[in-house]
Amino acid sequence: MIRLFKHYIPHAVLLLGLLDLGLLVLASELAWQLRAGQIGMDIAQFGTRWVPLFGTAMVIWLAMIAVGVYGPNALRSLRFAGARVLVAISLGIIALAVIDFVVPSDFFWRSTLLYTMGLAILVLVADRLLLNSFLGSSAFRRRVMVLGAGDRAQRLRELGDKPETGFAIVAYIAMSDDPRVVEEAIPRSAIHDLGRFVENLGVSEVVLALQERRNALPLKDLLRIKTKGVHVNDFSSFIERETGRVDLDTVNPSWLIFSDGFSSSRMFSSAVKRIFDIAASSVLLALTLPVIALFACLVKLDSKGPAFFRQQRVGLYGEPFTLIKLRSMRTDAEKDGAKWAEENDPRVTRLGRFIRKVRIDELPQAWSVLKGHMSFVGPRPEVPAFVESLEEGIPFYGERHMVKPGITGWAQINYPYGASVEDSRRKLEYDLYYAKNYTPFLDFVILLQTVRVILWPEGAR
Repeated sequence: MIRLFKHYIPHAVLLLGLLDLGLLVLASELAWQLRAGQIGMDIAQFGTRWVPLFGTAMVIWLAMIAVGVYGPNALRSLRFAGARVLVAISLGIIALAVIDFVVPSDFFWRSTLLYTMGLAILVLVADRLLLNSFLGSSAFRRRVMVLGAGDRAQRLRELGDKPETGFAIVAYIAMSDDPRVVEEAIPRSAIHDLGRFVENLGVSEVVLALQERRNALPLKDLLRIKTKGVHVNDFSSFIERETGRVDLDTVNPSWLIFSDGFSSSRMFSSAVKRIFDIAASSVLLALTLPVIALFACLVKLDSKGPAFFRQQRVGLYGEPFTLIKLRSMRTDAEKDGAKWAEENDPRVTRLGRFIRKVRIDELPQAWSVLKGHMSFVGPRPEVPAFVESLEEGIPFYGERHMVKPGITGWAQINYPYGASVEDSRRKLEYDLYYAKNYTPFLDFVILLQTVRVILWPEGAR
């Protein structure tokens, strides 16, 4: 994997993304030349149009990222990838038409959009046909050896069996005489020189998956492996990198303290984040005010009660604030106290089901962002009653309040709607990853991927 601004990107995804960007530039150039030739215009001066050509390609490429073209499902399914590519190009072309309308340019013609769309579909589908099997081959899967044969080793085997993973486990080494969960593990005593064994297998990474308190750390073996130029990783760090979450089942305070993350250089990033929040929330409120007003009237007509729903939530450093949303439930929905939302929840009104599906009920939260109680990106703020019980039952739950809550977040784009303690535990793993590895780049990725969640709202309740 490539680490970009503290966030890991698989080699195959990075290669495919760069190739797609180059093909989109090529498609834009061919579309420009085709249209220029039709009207008899000189097409020799490339330098006068490289900015709009690259800009056109970049807009479509960002749309591809936003709708999940580079997600695991798209990488292993040609049909899935083709459908997402079509949606992405359509969204990109619409965005380009809007940009050209708002900021007219002599170097960009709306008449080339259909040519660009057709050529982009052609080159990207051809690209997927040629590379789909190659990108999923072992050429892009790292060869990993696991030291351990217990429950942790079994978890790594289950993770490695998934087709979207970027690694292949080539050997398990049982480091003790304890009962094995992974039966095919090779006893350490059967290997004379572990360093030579690693070399012979072509291993690029070794993961330490020993059960705590049951095995001594094999320092001599790890030193021999490290001096062979092979990367050595501990279980928690490996899981974090491969899954984009902090594994609560195995993590301990010392790992959180000594591992990379929670950087002190966040002051500048936080200032940039706040400037973006103010600008974006102001624009969003100005653009969606008619939509909010319309649906506020519809909510009043659909059911008795106020148009807006106000509720206390826990914010930064555990401070409470009032969250405002369009009301999607009956006014007596919490007469017996706050409850988890259920699938097909009877408390949700007829109109409420629709505005929840398309996330219109979330729009008034931009006011909380503008006031500084929330950010656009961050962990979802919870009800104080839930927070008290979750802090008692889930380790490190309070650490999610070290960053400002958000409208969307890393957990929201990676995990379906949470409506139980176990769901909260799993979402906390993603929230901790975000708090630990926050950068403006990760915020940008999350904002893009939120488009996918809005278009395909799996798990919305």
